[in-house]
Amino acid sequence: MANFNVHISVAASSTTLVAALGVSLHFMDMQHTPWLIFLGIVGGMLPDIDAVNSRPVRLLFTVLALLSATAVLSATKKYYGQSYQWFLLAGFAYWFTRYLVLVSIRRFTVHRGIFHSILALCFFSLSITCISYYLLKQNAVYAWLNGAFLGFGFFVHLLLDEMYSVDLSNRRIKKSFGTALKLFHYKNIPSSVLMTILTLLLYWFSPPVLPLITLSDRIFALVVF
Repeated sequence: MANFNVHISVAASSTTLVAALGVSLHFMDMQHTPWLIFLGIVGGMLPDIDAVNSRPVRLLFTVLALLSATAVLSATKKYYGQSYQWFLLAGFAYWFTRYLVLVSIRRFTVHRGIFHSILALCFFSLSITCISYYLLKQNAVYAWLNGAFLGFGFFVHLLLDEMYSVDLSNRRIKKSFGTALKLFHYKNIPSSVLMTILTLLLYWFSPPVLPLITLSDRIFALVVF
């Protein structure tokens, strides 16, 4: 299994390369690339979210808690202005993500379980897409781009773990092979079914894909012609 530093460096470099390609093809603006690269790095950390006793995961939860508080502030500002209720809601979002979610994951999950899967990739990608569209009030194209970059970083993590499961020098496959890049958690069907239902609900409420399809057609035309 690749270590934390490898995951961070590879996620950062690969998402930076994709962002640079996107800017050169006029798929995105330069001003949005730091945020998209950041989401790619977060995605590169997310599959290890169930390794709750490690320092990197505690750092990840701090980042996720700050993002949750920011999303709540953005979504409720027009209702509460800058009153104390506004700050209380943000504080609750931070506490809920940083501590309650962390405790729940520690209690109900195992490492390399449900979160090391393509199903989890879709769940987290659609989650950030919906959060970006409904809470952060971003347009549909950039909401989907947020989800795509986070999902790309997530996939890079899974792929790295599988690559580290193959010992090329000794020509053998380690016991961990197949536990990272899997469709769903085969040993815990109830959790996989629950995540599937949540993923389908997120897809149902996701922003329209027509603007993204139109943009991708334009980029295809640029590449071909």
